[in-house]
Amino acid sequence: MAVPVSSLEKRKPAVTKKRKASVEKAPPLDLDTLAAMLEQHPDFKVLRRLKPELNFPAAPVGAMVRILVLDTETTGLEHSQDKIIELALLQVDVDLATGLPVGVVTVYDELEDPGVPISKEIEAITGISSAMVAGHRLDEARIASLLEGVDLVIAHNAAFDRPFCEARIPAFARLPWGCSFADIDWKKEGQSSAKLEYLALGKGWFYDAHRAEVDCHALLAVLGQPLPTSLMTGLAKILAASQRPSYRLQATNAPFEAKDLLKARAYRWNAEQRVWQTRVASEADLAAECAWLKASVYSGRAARVQVEKLTAMEKYSSRAGELSTVQI
Repeated sequence: MAVPVSSLEKRKPAVTKKRKASVEKAPPLDLDTLAAMLEQHPDFKVLRRLKPELNFPAAPVGAMVRILVLDTETTGLEHSQDKIIELALLQVDVDLATGLPVGVVTVYDELEDPGVPISKEIEAITGISSAMVAGHRLDEARIASLLEGVDLVIAHNAAFDRPFCEARIPAFARLPWGCSFADIDWKKEGQSSAKLEYLALGKGWFYDAHRAEVDCHALLAVLGQPLPTSLMTGLAKILAASQRPSYRLQATNAPFEAKDLLKARAYRWNAEQRVWQTRVASEADLAAECAWLKASVYSGRAARVQVEKLTAMEKYSSRAGELSTVQI
């Protein structure tokens, strides 16, 4: 049965002029207010775009050290044949008492023409094309000025960045280096991944990765936060690690049948030297690892293994540290 239109209209709730005016004049909620409301709900987590910090206002409490946060973009993975196409540096002071960055951040970011075409694969990852780098060159004088007075260079994968930087700017070899990827045990800190984007997401930040400067800002922001387990800042953790030598231990002449044991214990196969090797962070860890090798790999027999002592001057470079042979 059809209902007359007039009957339907009668059923509509009346909208008074006063109510209509109040709805029209209600101010829209700003984005920060909406984000704060969402954060109060257990079913939502809000991510914010990372905003680079160029001036850390905290007053220093203790002695200061100067660090250089560094990132590179390159034409490939092999420093002996590939080239840097972008180098970014953040120079900033760190308060040793708090592990926090203090004061002004000095920024350097420049592209460089590698002299060869940039592959489509690298362009897809970095967003850097051959046309963008054409005619560009790193300012070596500017870089040299930023290296003056630096106590530690920090990169998120220093084993990758350091050889590239030393090949391009030899002065990088005269500075100690730390690695935010390797010098922090992220698993012990409750993180399932040490990837920088993942660590930033855990702090509530997202950013456009794989450009050198924004990666540096993201790394500095992450390292300026307390670690979940140790409660030290990431910067404090890396600075402390740089003061201690680490050790590369080789399971010299390990029996072939021990390869699965070694692999399960995170040893890596050095194809050039044809030996299984691992890295330990302290003398105590070295002694414990040697005891494990003797018991589990050499079946209690006496053996001689090679140990390489690495300070922050050699770590993550292509140069060897102090070599010795140890009886276990």
